[in-house]
Amino acid sequence: MGGEGTRMRRRGEAGEARERGEARVGGGDHVRGGEVRGNIGESCGNIGARWNEILCSLFHGERFTSRPLTGEGVMASHTFLSLLVLYLYSFHLARPIHCSVGSNGFDTTSVLKEEFSEELLLKPLPDYKVLAHFHFTSTSPPSSSNGKHHHLFPKSIAQLVKKYKIRELELSFTQGRWNYDRWGASDPLSTANGKPPGVELWALFDIPTKEEIDATWRNLTHSLSGLFCASINFLESPTSYSAPLWGFLPNNGDLRYGALPREAICTENLTPWLKLLPCRDKAGIASLLDRPSIYRGHYHSQRLKLRSDGLNGIVIEQTLSVVLQPIDRTSWSMHQLFKKSLTGKCALAKSSKVFLEIEGSLVSQNENILELVGEADMVTNDQHDHSTIYQYNVERYSEHEALDIRVNWKKLLQVSFLQAPLHASRFLMGSGNERGSIAISLQSARNSTKGLYDNSKNCFTRVVIFQVVPWYVKVYYHTLRIYVDGAIRNTKDVVEKINVTPSEDKVSPGTLEMMLQFPCGMMSAALTLDFDKGFLHIDEYPPDANQGFDIPSALVSFPDFISRRIYPDSISSPLLQSYKGRNIVKSYTEVLLVPLTTPDFSMPYNVITFTCTVLALYFGSMVNVLRRRVSEEERLAKSKDKRRPGLIPLLISKISNKVRGIKEDSANQSQSSQPILGPKVVFKVVLIALIAVLGHYFLNTS
Repeated sequence: MGGEGTRMRRRGEAGEARERGEARVGGGDHVRGGEVRGNIGESCGNIGARWNEILCSLFHGERFTSRPLTGEGVMASHTFLSLLVLYLYSFHLARPIHCSVGSNGFDTTSVLKEEFSEELLLKPLPDYKVLAHFHFTSTSPPSSSNGKHHHLFPKSIAQLVKKYKIRELELSFTQGRWNYDRWGASDPLSTANGKPPGVELWALFDIPTKEEIDATWRNLTHSLSGLFCASINFLESPTSYSAPLWGFLPNNGDLRYGALPREAICTENLTPWLKLLPCRDKAGIASLLDRPSIYRGHYHSQRLKLRSDGLNGIVIEQTLSVVLQPIDRTSWSMHQLFKKSLTGKCALAKSSKVFLEIEGSLVSQNENILELVGEADMVTNDQHDHSTIYQYNVERYSEHEALDIRVNWKKLLQVSFLQAPLHASRFLMGSGNERGSIAISLQSARNSTKGLYDNSKNCFTRVVIFQVVPWYVKVYYHTLRIYVDGAIRNTKDVVEKINVTPSEDKVSPGTLEMMLQFPCGMMSAALTLDFDKGFLHIDEYPPDANQGFDIPSALVSFPDFISRRIYPDSISSPLLQSYKGRNIVKSYTEVLLVPLTTPDFSMPYNVITFTCTVLALYFGSMVNVLRRRVSEEERLAKSKDKRRPGLIPLLISKISNKVRGIKEDSANQSQSSQPILGPKVVFKVVLIALIAVLGHYFLNTS
C-alpha cells in the first residue's frame, strides 16, 4: 500500500508540473519548457533534454547515460532530426555546382567564371553639353553549357549565338545624329558609338554556304525583333539587306548588313535591353537611366555588340550613349543630369567605376576653364596627352554618401575636339519625279587632325565609301564623276578599288564599295551618281508614302587614320581597354529622303464611292417600284371592299347569273384578272437598267 501511495503522489506531482509548463527529466529536478531551447555551443540546453545530453557528450566529451524522454522531449527530438536531415540534404543539392562535371555531362565550374562589369564615362563637350556613355560588359567562358545554364550571362543571347552560329554581331538603336563637327570624330568613343539614325544590324556567321547564311539571317532578324520589341524582322527581305565584302568590314562573304533609317526608338526598346543586365536598372550604374532624361537628349544610341570564339567564349558589350543639355550651361552635376543619385554598385558586378574624361584642349587650361568638385580615386593621362581621366570607384559610396560629380565652367570659350581628316556629307541634286543625282561632299579638316597621320603613308589620303541604295533608286554607276578642288578628275586616277553590286527590281538592293585616293593637299572633293526613280506596286507603298523614301546613311572610313588612346595598365577597365584597339576613323553621312512618283490613293476611294452610289440608286429604285405595286394592289382591294353591293343586289346578281348559265367562279376571275405589270412599270425598269449599264461602261472606259 505504501508503494502504491508513493506512485500516486509522483503521478500527481507530474500532472501539476505539466500544468505549470515544467517537464521532469528522468527522476531529477524540474526543467521549464522555455529553458530547454538554447545554443549548442554556448550551453548544453538544446532542443529537448534527451538531445541535450547526447550533444553534450558529442561536443564536450561528457559521459552519456540513457534515460527515458518525456512527450516534449520526443517532439523536440523529431524537430531536431528534421532540421538535421534538411541541412545535410542541402549539401547534397549544392554539390553539383561545385564539382567539375555535373550529372548531365556539362562543365559547371564555368558558371563561377562568368564576369560582369559596369562603367560610366562623363565627358564635357565644347558646346557645353555633356556626353554620358554607359558601358556594361558580360563575359561567358567557352563551355559546353553555354545556352543551358548561366549565372550572370544572359541566357537568351547565349542561345542565339549557339543556334545561329554567330561569330560577331552588332545591333544599334539610334535617335538623332552624332555631330562630328562639335562633338569630335577621331576619338575612340565617337568612332565606335557614332551610329546612323534608326536601326543598324550586321552579323558575321560561322556558316560555309551563302544559302545557309541568308536563311540564318532571316531567322536571326525575327529572333532579335521579338527580343528587343522592334521591327527588325523587316530586314528579312532580300531587298533590305546586303552582303558587303570589304567596304564595311573585311570578310569572306559571311557578313550581312541591314539598316532601317525610319525605325522609331522608344522605351519599349530600352526595357528588354536593360533586362540583359544582372541587376537591370534596380541597382548600380544602370539605376541612373531615367527615361525622361535620356529621351530628352540631343542624341541617344543604345548598342549591343557580341563576339564569340573558342578561346574567349562569348563577350557582350552593352553601351548607351546620350548627349544631354544641362539646365545651367556653367555648372552641372550627375544628379542634375539624371535626376537620380548613385548610391552603390550592382552586387553582382566585378567592378563598378565612373570616369570623367576631359579632352586635351580643355586640360591645358583646366585651371581657368573647368573646376571639378569631388575627389577622384585616380587621375591619369593617355600616352599622347589627348585626354585626362578621373576615376571614381562606386563601391566606396552608399546611400549615406552618394557619388555626385560636379563640373563648373569658369570661362565660356569656343573650343573644338579632334576631327576626322575629311568631313563627309551627302545630299540630293535634281528635280522632278523621274531622275536625280546623289552627291557626296568631302571637306578637308586638316587643321584639326594633327597627329593622326600614319608616318609610312603621308603623301595621300585613302577614303573608303560604303553605300547601300534600295532597288527602286536605279543608280547608273557609269555616271560616276569625281571633282577635286572644283576640277573634274579622271576616275582611274582617283579610284583605287571598286566593287559594285547592281540592284535587281524587287530582289536585292544596290551596293557600292569604293576606295578613293586623294592628294594630301586637297581641300575639297565631291562625287556624283545619277539615278532614275522606279515605280512600286500599290501594295509596296507605306502608309506615309507622300513623305518620301529613305536611303540609309553611307559609311565613310579612313583606313590610314587610327583612333587609339593608351592608358596605364594600372587602370583595369574594359572600356579603356577597348580604346587600345586599332579603331579606324569613320563617320556616317545623313539619311537621304527621296520623293517617288506616288499614285493618287484617293482615286480608288472615289471610284468605289461613285459605283456604290449608282448601284444604290438602281437597286433602290427597283425595290421602290416593286414595293409600290404591292401597295397599289392593297389599295385597290380595299376600295373594292368599300364598293361591295348590298344583300338585295347580290341576290339579284346571283339569280341572273344562274338564269344566264354563268358560273360564279368564272365571273369572279374575270373581274379580278388584271395585268400585274403595266407598261409604265416595265418602262421604268428598263430605263433604270439602261442607265446603270451606260454608267458602268463609261467608268471602265475612263
